[in-house]
Amino acid sequence: MATPFLAGLAVAAAALAGRYGIQAWQAFKARPPKPRARKFYEGGFQPNMTRREAALILGIRENATPDKVKEAHRKVMVANHPDAGGSHYLASKINEAKDVMLGKTKGGGSAF
Repeated sequence: MATPFLAGLAVAAAALAGRYGIQAWQAFKARPPKPRARKFYEGGFQPNMTRREAALILGIRENATPDKVKEAHRKVMVANHPDAGGSHYLASKINEAKDVMLGKTKGGGSAF
């Protein structure tokens, strides 16, 4: 007597779980897509630039090769050059970042 009852209860539970799963999937598919925008570094500059900060500015890894550093520096400078309407301050920080990554720092920091 209990076996048919338990079988019916199991079938009902499976049906309800399936119904809930289908509804959850339809709700998931109907929601608007999230834009996958890149998260940028939200912070000011440190008093003395570190390799980590320089890598964040140039958009490369801390252990990047000199060729990658020079290529990244060129791309960032083209977008932020003062002659093209960019900021002198940002241009100096970009140049400082390149110097830090290539090991050419004098320890003086930025001109600004």
